[in-house]
Amino acid sequence: MSFATGLTRQPLAFDPARGTDVAARYGDFSTEIRALIAGTAGSSPYLAGLLEREADWLHTALGEEPLLPLGAEIARLDGVALDQLGAELRRAKRRVALLAALCDLGGIWALERVTWALTMLADTAVTLALRGLVGEEIRRGKLPGKGPEEAARAGGMVALAMGKMGAGELNYSSDIDLICLFDETQFAPEDRAEARAAFIRVTRKMAALISDNTAEGYVFRTDLRLRPDASVTPVCISMGAAEQYYEAEGRTWERAAYIKARPCGGDLAAGERFLTALTPFVWRRHLDFAAIEDAHDMRLRIRAHKGLGGRIDVPGHNLKLGAGGIREIEFFTQTRQLIAGGRDRDLRDRTTVGGLAKLAVKGWVPVDVARALTDHYRDHREIEHRIQMVNDAQTQVLPTSEEGLRRVACLMGEGDLADWSARLKARLEEVEALTSAFFTPGPEDGARPDLSEAAQALVEGWRAYPALRSERACAIFRRIEPEILHRMQRAANPEEALRQFDGFLARLPAGVQLFSLFEANPQLIELIVDICATAPGLAAHLSRNAGVLDAVLGGSFFAPWPGGMELAKGLGAALDAQPDYEKKLDTARRWAKEMRFRVGVHHLRGLADAAEVARQYADVAGAAVAALWPEVVTEFSRKHGPPPGRGAVVLGMGSLGAERLNAASDLDLIMIYDAQGAESSQGPKPLATRPYFARLTQAFITALSAQMPEGRLYEVDMRLRPSGRQGPVAVSLESYRSYQMEEAWTWEHLALTRARVLAGDPGLSADVEEVRCAVLAAKGADPRVMPDLAEMRARIFAAKAPDGAWEAKIGPGRLQDLELLAQSFALRAGDPARRVEAQLRVGARRGFVSKEAGEVLASAYRFLWRLQAGGRLLTEGPLDLEAIGEGGRAFLLREADEESFEALAERLLRTTSGVAQIVEMALMKKDESDGAA
Repeated sequence: MSFATGLTRQPLAFDPARGTDVAARYGDFSTEIRALIAGTAGSSPYLAGLLEREADWLHTALGEEPLLPLGAEIARLDGVALDQLGAELRRAKRRVALLAALCDLGGIWALERVTWALTMLADTAVTLALRGLVGEEIRRGKLPGKGPEEAARAGGMVALAMGKMGAGELNYSSDIDLICLFDETQFAPEDRAEARAAFIRVTRKMAALISDNTAEGYVFRTDLRLRPDASVTPVCISMGAAEQYYEAEGRTWERAAYIKARPCGGDLAAGERFLTALTPFVWRRHLDFAAIEDAHDMRLRIRAHKGLGGRIDVPGHNLKLGAGGIREIEFFTQTRQLIAGGRDRDLRDRTTVGGLAKLAVKGWVPVDVARALTDHYRDHREIEHRIQMVNDAQTQVLPTSEEGLRRVACLMGEGDLADWSARLKARLEEVEALTSAFFTPGPEDGARPDLSEAAQALVEGWRAYPALRSERACAIFRRIEPEILHRMQRAANPEEALRQFDGFLARLPAGVQLFSLFEANPQLIELIVDICATAPGLAAHLSRNAGVLDAVLGGSFFAPWPGGMELAKGLGAALDAQPDYEKKLDTARRWAKEMRFRVGVHHLRGLADAAEVARQYADVAGAAVAALWPEVVTEFSRKHGPPPGRGAVVLGMGSLGAERLNAASDLDLIMIYDAQGAESSQGPKPLATRPYFARLTQAFITALSAQMPEGRLYEVDMRLRPSGRQGPVAVSLESYRSYQMEEAWTWEHLALTRARVLAGDPGLSADVEEVRCAVLAAKGADPRVMPDLAEMRARIFAAKAPDGAWEAKIGPGRLQDLELLAQSFALRAGDPARRVEAQLRVGARRGFVSKEAGEVLASAYRFLWRLQAGGRLLTEGPLDLEAIGEGGRAFLLREADEESFEALAERLLRTTSGVAQIVEMALMKKDESDGAA
């Protein structure tokens, strides 16, 4: 596409005579090209001068596709000697600025192409300056340990492009913001001071080479003040020192600045490593709504410092820093990126337009708001360019005179100044309205509802809690407190809900982040009130793990349940993204807490019933085991070599194997391995086969149960392994087969009916399942099954009485009793069914109980499970109707589908008595099919 065919618009000449005079030098071009030149020269004295000075070069450039002369001008700089580089860069700047201006004014290039062209020149200038200057230091022997070949990557020094340069968004008169660093690990400790001195010299010379205004002009004004603690640090510091600064003292504005950071010259690989190391500082793992107030304070400070308050008027308005200006849109975008980018890598876009688009796709910004701000941003940037085109001035301030405004409007192709000004003012006002609604905190000390004396005393005591220690936390909380109290008043029992919230608040270790989250998302206040009014157990968990509330805003919290395979895939991807083993373990803990919280909230709000949440809790546990097992194996293998033979599989037992967990379940696991005859592992520190798998199992248990910054993933119980606590923690496949066939007790065969492989080699998994089925087929006909079950039952009841009147698990006719009977059905039938409901159907189908009794058992199981799952969600201890409060009691009645607790108590007694009777009859019954099974 040539200049002539690409033209879509034309500037107007503010000074037609000047425009005509310059255009006459281009009389051999088409009418459209001459009109472009006349309009440009007639409104911009700076560009008119370039059109005259670079006429010979431009005559050639205008006959080509515009990218070709741009590329040629950049390419020719590569071979320029250092002593000529300053002059040649300045010539290139004139030409690229002129080319980009004509493409911009004529609509040949979009805004992004214009800013990219200017940024490419800046990158080239920095790269060539560093290469030449570091090469000179090496030649002089001032950079220890570095040879001439190291000059190409600046001897371990890198320039990070910040701000608009980092994002590829430079404007016509931008300065370039650089942070210069060097990788001190490339130098011996005794050489680092000398290297540092050399790099400081290089940085100063580079800045002068690029920014000094000579007879040839300047390339880019260079600003080095974004570096850490610029008032006291030299212009180039080590990466280690920079990391320490950001870790200890980094502020929100510096985090925002690093959204756009990009290595642009020197050792690019070292620069990328530095940015990767800085990721935890820039991108917080929790949703960072506290950044909103930081950004708001920054906006106010900028406005106060620049005197930019007051109403919006076009004359003299600062298009960058003023109300409704470019910076408002950038702050809006960057702050939302800071909030959510730690959890969602897709949001880490350096560009403003790209960032807005991704925020809209992910639901963090309404689509219409993102579209409006994008349009306004592009319009603002084009006007900014035209302000600067007039005289190559580093300014974003609109002229105060009518004459000055007319020049800018003419460069926009606008002949009606009043109409153009009115449209600009409307855009500024809309940007101000859209962004201020996001930034400006609500009023403090809103009207509280009327509270009783007891409630008032409770509320007054909140100021003494750890979460409200800081002034900042108190300021935010004052703004949300009225909303919390009003919502509490709408609970079934307001004072009870308030007491539960008081307990939640008392246990919070800190408040700024959570209170900011509530302020920005009032729907979370409703959720927390709902939890406090209904499920004190969940509220207690939430106070210890407030970060799980982030998940509510993630977009998929209320979506349909994805299932175990998708969960494992998602967790696996999250673990892959973590650089080291410890971070992987903490990531798994954070993920599991969020998923279990999601299941609990869905249960609480009736979005999933007790049977569904049982499967979902099991899906979460299964995914955690499946995703962590290969990570543990990989980490263990680094020291001791890969697992011998086919490795090991993780077998889930009990409720985990039956896919029936509740909010408080631990995990019953067994480890089975197959070394295929290998006597030891092959690695730096080889181990014999048995200790290898024993220690690998211990490493896996630690990975699941160790207390870490994000807490514990699961408690693990391995007592169902062969020989219980006395047996090895990992057993070979042959030993397991032999033990089950020759030594195992009936209770171990019963436990095997619920065993399920969760992770490990597929072939070994299939063999373990084959052993399971073979054991069930061989041992189910043993006449001792039912007598042994009766003995086990009596021993269990003697060891532990029901835990209160509302116990659903332990005791005659309750869940454990019913589940043992179901397991006996699967064992006696040699049936592979693992889930309780399926095992109960086996019992009725094989005649172990009558069809009617089977239906009674299935109905009882559903009822008892609802009571058990509901109780475990509401409280971490025994079910106490007084302690769970009115909301919790209403939840339990809803779960049990009963009108009153009298009716619920009567049903519980009737159900458990009926189940106990059926179990006792089944234990006494001599089934005719046993002998044939």
